Amino acid sequence: MTLSIDQLDSDLLYPDSDGKPMAESDPTRDYLIYGVEALGNYFQDRPDVYVSGNLFIYYKQGVPDAVIAPDVFVVFGVEKKKRRSYKVWEEGGKTPAFVLEITSKTTQEQDEEDKPQKYARLGVLEYFQYDPTGEYLQPQLKGLRLVEGYYHPIPANLLPDGSLSVYSEVLGLELRLTQGELRFYTQTGQKLLSPSEAEQARRETEQALQQTEQALQQTEQALQQETQLRRAAVPRLLAMGLSFEQVAAALNLSVEAVRQIAQQQG
Repeated sequence: MTLSIDQLDSDLLYPDSDGKPMAESDPTRDYLIYGVEALGNYFQDRPDVYVSGNLFIYYKQGVPDAVIAPDVFVVFGVEKKKRRSYKVWEEGGKTPAFVLEITSKTTQEQDEEDKPQKYARLGVLEYFQYDPTGEYLQPQLKGLRLVEGYYHPIPANLLPDGSLSVYSEVLGLELRLTQGELRFYTQTGQKLLSPSEAEQARRETEQALQQTEQALQQTEQALQQETQLRRAAVPRLLAMGLSFEQVAAALNLSVEAVRQIAQQQG
């Protein structure tokens, strides 16, 4: 494939990577992947919603230093497609409406000072921070909402089970912190799963159904054996001189059933 001069200039000015690792720790990577995959699944039927993470967002044409790479972000009103980087001027000026940063001590200064200022100028409506290690952010989850150009804290709610809940108006979802673990929930209380979690849940459901089916088969076999034993006992009890009524009471059968069995085996 031959690239035009404009394409070459664009690739040189706006690189897709700075050569640094995607994430600094396992928790950061794991929750970044969860956030992108879970939200991607949630909005999979919306062709005008773009979900990504750790992707360069260039927000000033001709100024390659005007760049930021949120851990997880959602843009509304743009085409859902694969991108190597996100250039605001190529997307009709659309910027992320929601950003989640997986924060830590090493990124504290950026996440607390530098990034909020940039996000506010970009018009990011909601900015969330989550500290999976609990090293410095207390509580470990907090959200900010943009009001007249400034961020204001989003109220957090403590649920009966001890979970911390912060509602995102932008997503229409609840960010819930349970025993230090972050998950997204719908307003009906359904937890958003990553593809790997969904596959695990599918396997567990399938296994449970198989176990239930086996239990039903065993119960049916036991009932069949019990029925056979009762039928075999009818002629023996009648031969001992018991009446039809007495045999029916002893075997928990109807009198008519005892008569039919006696006729069949007589």
